[in-house]
Amino acid sequence: MATGTRTGRNTRSNDQRRRHRDEDGILPVLARAVREVENAVQRGRVTQLDRTKYQAIALLAREERAKVRSSTGLADARRDTELKRLEGIAAILAQIAASHPTFFELLQDDAEITSETRNLKREMQRQAGLEPEPEPVESEQEELPGAERKVVPASVVRRRMANPFMAPDFSVLTPRPHSHHLAGWELIGPLLNAFEHPTPGAPSCMDLPEPGDLRLKTGPDLMAHQARLVAAAQQGHRSFLLADEPGLGKTAQALLAAQTADAFPLLCVVPNVVKTNWAREVEQWIPRRTVTVVHGDGEDINGFADVVVINYAVLDRHVAWMGEHGFRGMVVDEAHFIKNKKSQRSQLVRELADRIRQRASRPLMMALTGTPLINDIEDFRAIWEFLGWIDEKKPRHELMARLEETGLTPADHAFYPAARQSVIDMGIVRRRKVEVAADIPARRIADLPVELEGAVGRSIRDGERKLAERLMQRYDAALRTRKEGSVVDGLDLELVRRVAGWELSDGAEESSGENVFAMVRRIGQAKAALAADYAAQLARSAGKVVFFAKHIDVMDTAEEAFAKEGIGYASIRGDQSSTTRQNNIDAFTNDPDVHIAVCSLTAAGVGVNLQVASDVVLAELSWTDAEQTQAIDRVHRIGQTEPVTAWRIIAAQTMDARIAELIDSKAGLAATALDGSAEAFDSGDVQVEALVALLTDALKNRG
Repeated sequence: MATGTRTGRNTRSNDQRRRHRDEDGILPVLARAVREVENAVQRGRVTQLDRTKYQAIALLAREERAKVRSSTGLADARRDTELKRLEGIAAILAQIAASHPTFFELLQDDAEITSETRNLKREMQRQAGLEPEPEPVESEQEELPGAERKVVPASVVRRRMANPFMAPDFSVLTPRPHSHHLAGWELIGPLLNAFEHPTPGAPSCMDLPEPGDLRLKTGPDLMAHQARLVAAAQQGHRSFLLADEPGLGKTAQALLAAQTADAFPLLCVVPNVVKTNWAREVEQWIPRRTVTVVHGDGEDINGFADVVVINYAVLDRHVAWMGEHGFRGMVVDEAHFIKNKKSQRSQLVRELADRIRQRASRPLMMALTGTPLINDIEDFRAIWEFLGWIDEKKPRHELMARLEETGLTPADHAFYPAARQSVIDMGIVRRRKVEVAADIPARRIADLPVELEGAVGRSIRDGERKLAERLMQRYDAALRTRKEGSVVDGLDLELVRRVAGWELSDGAEESSGENVFAMVRRIGQAKAALAADYAAQLARSAGKVVFFAKHIDVMDTAEEAFAKEGIGYASIRGDQSSTTRQNNIDAFTNDPDVHIAVCSLTAAGVGVNLQVASDVVLAELSWTDAEQTQAIDRVHRIGQTEPVTAWRIIAAQTMDARIAELIDSKAGLAATALDGSAEAFDSGDVQVEALVALLTDALKNRG
């Protein structure tokens, strides 16, 4: 009995020592932290701190795993136990990323390691009783890889030193509403309901003043509908949801509104694919203002510029200094990108907007989108919050004052049309092409950037990376045997072009692998559903639409989407008989229930009259300007009574954007050289140039 008692005590003692040992070190700290992030994801309340914590956990888990596997002082059983615990933490990290795909980018080998992540990592090491890696002194931080990710560009620092007394502007205080009869009412739901079920014929645009004697000191002449919005800004209106149909010049209106409101410095948050275009628009419309474009860490930006243009993807690096920069206006282009309130981009945009409002009295805030509602009336919420009309739970003071003035409550039927008008009067501007037809050109091409998200987007980016790596390998191999060449900035440009030519030749012969043709096709497939969704929106709001695609599977995807949405369509393909083809054309032309013609770019690009429509969606890019011009001309032809707009769907941050730029530049050169000819280059030129650009960028980034 005594022996048994002793054994029991020894067992309990061993268990206690084991439990105590299991609570030591970094593993329990990581386990608690990963559960905290997991809970935040499950609640749907992911913050930037959660993302930072997630990345710090992943880094520490990797380091600990390498340490455990290489340790010679651990017993095999202990090593197995520690590795299993690390595998459990890794499994939770994977589950989090699977349910919230934006976390995947934090696991990549080339993921940005911010100073916030490093600081949190050191703190977690201290909690575990470990000696953290030494924190670099300020003079060393610039030399450490990744330390620049928490960026304050040098030019911004110089601006601060030149303006040391930049203080918040509280010169005008917004009056509070006097009446409080709506206190206690839940109002956000009724406001959204008022838009979801509007009174037939109710206006969708605020009253805009006539431009009168509006005079612009510089820039091109404004069209009438543009001048009216600028006049509203001139008269003191400071927030706009500019939801004009695409093609009506929203960028120009935003810049000129900023000019007349003196809303400088102005921050413009835009998709990556249109950053350069925004800079050009600044130079065109307000040429006396300086503009700077933020790329990456912003090392080359001008901190004194009047207009700062930045894309969504790098916004997180710059939020800290931008919130204190003294911006007096903020424009968000393609504002439907922030519709998901839980996304990081939406949270960052709204955070910046709030910080700008805290420092500037009545700043100019503008949300630009031709598609304010993508899927649901709830899409309005994030945009309204950005504009400062509402907060998370209720209208803010200016909108509340307008609602109080109605004297109504949600219990009154008349409240809903009155509330809808109150929101519209806050600054919703929506005009359709048909309403301003006299103002706009008869034919234009407008690029609509879309982002490829989730697994598809990651796959496309991974494919482009592999293609770039193969090109670099070919370049390096050729470089070793090179006898002579023209070297510029460390690159043999002639060799780069040769490698692109070799790759193009090989890619044309291969039926598989990541070549340029396969990448472009995959991008087209990835864009198919997004292009179809946009065509469906146009069909609902603007009438009949012609949808062009190069590949059958893209057409199939679009037609499936239209059928699911209950939208009638006609299919025009190359494998149809002439009778079937003509019957489908007639159905699109004459049947009011057939809203979209789904056309093969090659089969319907010539010899087809589709002028009953005035909107064309180009779901996939051609290799030449002539091919897309022929497609547009199926609609823009003699007898057309409305302006025609062709919407090119461009996959942002992919090869797609580069190809679009190359096609346009080649077409411009051709037009200059041949006095209007649309075809003066071979499609192979664009294909080679696309590969040259991909290889050049990869070599420069490699250093």
